[in-house]
Amino acid sequence: MSATPDRLEPVLNPSSIAIIGASSDTSRIGGIALDHLSRLGFAGQVFPINPKYQELAGYRCYPDVESLPMAPNIAVLALPVNDVMSMLERCHAKGIPAAIVYAAGYAEVGGDGVARQRELVNFARRTGMRIVGPNCMGLANLNTRAITSFVPTFRQFPPDSEPGRVSLVTQSGSMCSDIYVTGRTMGMHFRHFINTGNEACIEFSDYLDYLAGDGGTEAIAGYVEGLRDGSKFIDAARRLRQARKPLILLKAGESERGAQVTQSHTAALAGNRAIYRAAFAQLGVMQARHTVHLADLAYLARFQRGKRLGSRVVVASISGAMGAVTADLLSAQGLQLPQLSRQSQQKLLDSVPGIAMVCNPVDMTGQLFSRNRLATEVLQTLLAENVADILLVFATGSLYERIAPELIEVAANTDCLVTVIATSGTPETRQRLEAAGIPVFPDAARASEALGTAVRWVEGAAGAERWSALRWANTEQGGAATELPERLDEHQVKQLLTKYGVPVGNAEVVCDAAQAEAAAQRMSGPLAMKILSPDIAHKTEVGGVRLNLQADAVGPAAREMLASVSAAVPGAELRGLLLQPMEHGVCELIIGVTRDPVFGLTMTVGLGGIMTELFQDVAHRLLPVDGVMAREMLQELRAYRILQGFRGKPAADVEAVVQAIAAVSSAAMALGPALVELEINPLLVKPQGQGAVALDALLLTTTDKATP
Repeated sequence: MSATPDRLEPVLNPSSIAIIGASSDTSRIGGIALDHLSRLGFAGQVFPINPKYQELAGYRCYPDVESLPMAPNIAVLALPVNDVMSMLERCHAKGIPAAIVYAAGYAEVGGDGVARQRELVNFARRTGMRIVGPNCMGLANLNTRAITSFVPTFRQFPPDSEPGRVSLVTQSGSMCSDIYVTGRTMGMHFRHFINTGNEACIEFSDYLDYLAGDGGTEAIAGYVEGLRDGSKFIDAARRLRQARKPLILLKAGESERGAQVTQSHTAALAGNRAIYRAAFAQLGVMQARHTVHLADLAYLARFQRGKRLGSRVVVASISGAMGAVTADLLSAQGLQLPQLSRQSQQKLLDSVPGIAMVCNPVDMTGQLFSRNRLATEVLQTLLAENVADILLVFATGSLYERIAPELIEVAANTDCLVTVIATSGTPETRQRLEAAGIPVFPDAARASEALGTAVRWVEGAAGAERWSALRWANTEQGGAATELPERLDEHQVKQLLTKYGVPVGNAEVVCDAAQAEAAAQRMSGPLAMKILSPDIAHKTEVGGVRLNLQADAVGPAAREMLASVSAAVPGAELRGLLLQPMEHGVCELIIGVTRDPVFGLTMTVGLGGIMTELFQDVAHRLLPVDGVMAREMLQELRAYRILQGFRGKPAADVEAVVQAIAAVSSAAMALGPALVELEINPLLVKPQGQGAVALDALLLTTTDKATP
């Protein structure tokens, strides 16, 4: 059930809350949420409901929902699973528009739980009630103190007076708590704390869509195990990107879809992990590697607005060794350390007695103690050449405290992101630096990892916008899907693909050995012969491919192939043989399209032939893919050096490959919902100017039952 942003207002920003199953025991789930509301200062109306009490936590307690003086914005159901449905009906009758279901025992347990969750979904659809969960820890608007979660964490780490700007959305309650604690220990301030639970009625992307329009949220940090509606997620990510709100996600459960790998090499390569990573990169989503990385990225997002964040970094350190280590860490993230000019180096040598390293990193040494404002002079020299997007400063202890005012002054006069690594120092100094727009990290590894990820996010923004526009244009064009005949064989697939510009070679279809011999006499050079059947996806595995045949060997080979394949796959329909001239080129690639259960049509491009699955040298994209994206996919491959001409081999016709990739995308988009898999394997790439040719093609539709 879809939940538009305005429909989530009573869920995420309630002014009145009922706690059904409220308790005086603050260790029970019905007591924890009530205690949070009372103790942390929620200014709205609170209605505990429990017939055992007249008063709870300073609030009047009501015996039942029907006794409430009004319909609150949301009801929290701290009840056993068997009591949930009847209570939801009573809440709906009262006019309560939203509810949070803590109870477990739904789809996550299987069996009867699946039926219970289906009943919950049907109720929500019938009534329009917005239901959070089930099987969730609840929510918290930390700025208004509307805390409807039973997570005890807020007792140890309560929201403070400074408004939070980062919102948390997780599919795990414990992960939501862990990320919150990690962030709070770093001095971060959070706005929303959202645990989605089973997402029976309101799913992960619905919350993202709401936060895209939430004026108080500047960044979103989340934990996701799996998305349900890729199209909805794509749209939410687009809205967040347009609002310039970083979406930072930690993805777990990235196992490959081994059970679904049956028909094509593409399916073997396009696993869950690979597709999610490609989708996140393509959509402009920052993907965190671990919980601390997630928190660091959310922390860094606070300082990005209004600053120039690029790949050029200048490092200034009070330790030469630490400067060198930091340089290594930054380089490993793909960041650049431009060398300072001779003039700047000489100026540093003149300014700092005994300075050792002046090219970048710069070793400022303990000489910064020697006179006032020397740090300002050094840092301004580093920024004067305009070769840096990021100024990264390492300092510790008393020196860190001493130069803090100078760092603040320098940061105020540059659009560079000034960042500090401080292994020690007072919280007050850190807070002063942060208030001046300077992020402070506790070690170089964390700073480098966060900066590298953030820079890649900034650099990928234009590409994300390009793809978004391309996808929108394809959606707007719409049009009827191409009518597909059932059970296409390789020759029919190739003929279909030529309509979209996919290059295929000359070939003849023959029914028997006699026709094969006659066709061989008309063709010059060695020939390739393949079995022609809509039921056989992998011809080589059943003896259905012969290469480098001379004309006089074609007849005997044809008789042998027809007999052996018929014996190997007795149920397959054999439509004859496909005879084509042998082709030679620089290398072979695979271009494949599969239908991902979350994101829909996705493309895989990589090293082709029988080595595809062995080397796993592939690039992935969500469709549609145009020529620009096709070239980017090729450049991601380790094998791209082969296309450029490697060790004396001729350069490949990259332009022809780019066009072929874009043509396959166009074909797949036109084929519509019937398409399951489309694969060119291999695409033979010829020398520059000579083109490329699809040597084999496979198309699987929803009606096909191919035999491996």
